[in-house]
Amino acid sequence: MRTEGDGEVTVTPCEDGPLLLRGNFRLVTQEGREIDPGRATVALCRCGLSSTKPFCDGSHRAAGFRATSDPDPAA
Repeated sequence: MRTEGDGEVTVTPCEDGPLLLRGNFRLVTQEGREIDPGRATVALCRCGLSSTKPFCDGSHRAAGFRATSDPDPAA
């Protein structure tokens, strides 16, 4: 587990990029096994192309991944 002060956990979707996770969080597998992120702020893959999932490795850039930081408008 990594901590960044006593603040809340925030998840920030970056435009055309990863999800940035900051704060006092735990990453776990579906089976409950802890994943050591190695730092207090991590970038989680959103495009599905990273070779280091669940972490981002920048593959979204070469793939031309596009997504806004805002939620999709209601259909």
